[in-house]
Amino acid sequence: MNVENLIDSFSEFKEVKNIDRETMMSILEDVFKTVLEKKYDGAEIFDVIINVDKGDLEIWRNRVVVSDDELEDSNIQITLTEALKIEDDYEVGEDVSEQVSFEEEFGRRQVLSIRQNLVGRINDLHRDEILKQYQNRIGEIVNAEVYQIWKNEILLQDDDGNDLILPKTEQIPRDFFRKGDSVRAVVKSADLRNNKSHIELSRIAPEFIERLFEMEVPEVFDGIITIKKVVRIPGERAKVMVESYDDRIDPVGACVGVKGSRIHGIVRELRNENIDVINFTENINLLITRSLSPAKVTTIELNDETKRASVYMVPDQVSLAIGKRGYNIKLAGELTGYEIDVFRDLDGLEDDVSLSEFSDEIDSWVIETLQGIGCDSARSVLDINAEDLVKRTDLEQETVENVLEILRLEFED
Repeated sequence: MNVENLIDSFSEFKEVKNIDRETMMSILEDVFKTVLEKKYDGAEIFDVIINVDKGDLEIWRNRVVVSDDELEDSNIQITLTEALKIEDDYEVGEDVSEQVSFEEEFGRRQVLSIRQNLVGRINDLHRDEILKQYQNRIGEIVNAEVYQIWKNEILLQDDDGNDLILPKTEQIPRDFFRKGDSVRAVVKSADLRNNKSHIELSRIAPEFIERLFEMEVPEVFDGIITIKKVVRIPGERAKVMVESYDDRIDPVGACVGVKGSRIHGIVRELRNENIDVINFTENINLLITRSLSPAKVTTIELNDETKRASVYMVPDQVSLAIGKRGYNIKLAGELTGYEIDVFRDLDGLEDDVSLSEFSDEIDSWVIETLQGIGCDSARSVLDINAEDLVKRTDLEQETVENVLEILRLEFED
């Protein structure tokens, strides 16, 4: 490989890697100087002039003219006799610049070494540019195409051919992708691993929902409506707390759209994840009430020191407040910052019996488990079928059926 081919190959490489001409020349010059300094023990001074576009390379060797009997180091000095062979008017003490032949100075092995060095330097530069680009995009949505599917992650490529990773742990449980599919996700992290760029995406991060709302709701994109907080159980349920800076705009209505037109696309992207949009208020009682929707609250007792809220509601609302597998009450707690305990409002329900009254027949830890899902009385437990109780409490089927049988006997005539 001669110098023209070497420079030509990197001129093309520059275009592929989208590296500017000035940076490319700087890398080439630096690599050639490094090789020359190693070859001459770092003693010589060289000027390397490269024209990447034309494929030209010039190497100039700089030495000082000394008298013939004072030569000490031929690397940095040249005798007057030798200097006069180059130009007939040199004098002692002057600098001599002599062009060096690339082919004479470098053998094939050194040329290949130079090429490998250049490839490494340019790849490192390209890698660092990609990392910098994606580090500035953390939390933003990107579109990428699936090109390889592994057990624990999916490999994707963006429009520029950069490799991205979507781990299984960052996918929505019902996600299913094939090779060639287009995927939307937010950038979670961008760092170096094993000297390679590692750009990780996420579809379960709360920021993913925020960006989707910005894309679907103009008022959110324009900043008229602000998303205060997002909590979610990916693929199941999410609660989005919003606030409007314009009193004329209903933030919930704007986010949902006419007949759900705006939120429908977001729900579809999230694999039919249920989304509750909640209007923010500084009134914590009202915020808890809204966060437990669709359940209707009767009264709330707050303990601001322990950040606990005791919520009372009529019996048929308890199940709604808790939600499937306890998701609704769990997310309401995360959204409001309060640990929420749901209780049945027993006013006028004298025929009901507190669970604590069954401590002789039911183990205390079982009673505590049932109270933990908002069931504080016999009828509140009986209102929930056995299958749902097993899912919500993780109790054994046999234990649940035994509890239900004990409670039913209490109300038999």
